[in-house]
Amino acid sequence: MSNPLYSQMQPQNPMNSFMQRFQQFQQMFKGDPRQQVQNLLNSGKVSQSQYNQAVQVANRLQKMMGSK
Repeated sequence: MSNPLYSQMQPQNPMNSFMQRFQQFQQMFKGDPRQQVQNLLNSGKVSQSQYNQAVQVANRLQKMMGSK
């Protein structure tokens, strides 16, 4: 029999946690992602530097996932 307190204290797999958060985000997100980011840039909520960094991360993720 598993001890619930012990299982709560065990470190969680960070990848599982990331995937759960990503799936929640994916379910809540509506619309065109590129347009959403462009709106943030246009409104000043995101700087050009932050935008450029996000593009770099997105490009790396696409390569990792085999998308073009």
